Amino acid sequence: METSYIYIGIFLILLGIVIKHFKLYFLIAGYNTMSKADKEKVNIEKVATLLRNVLVFMGLSIILLGFASSSMENPEIASYIFFPIVIGSVIFLLVKSNSKAYKK
Repeated sequence: METSYIYIGIFLILLGIVIKHFKLYFLIAGYNTMSKADKEKVNIEKVATLLRNVLVFMGLSIILLGFASSSMENPEIASYIFFPIVIGSVIFLLVKSNSKAYKK
């Protein structure tokens, strides 16, 4: 089993929890560089919750992928599944967080 998948998954889960519960909003890309007027237009609590959920999903998916790769006949297949999980999750996060539901 590739332990790197497990380490990456645990890191993503912890990052999502830390950003949401310790209010480290400066780690959210783009929010840190917004003007004060623009920051007031964003419901940051909802965005942080969405970010946490996406990071936890990505982390759990990658951990499961690490366990599944050990039982596969060809573990290189896990490498091909890794990137669509990450890219798909990031696209979902970008589209969802820019919707009207996350604006004040």
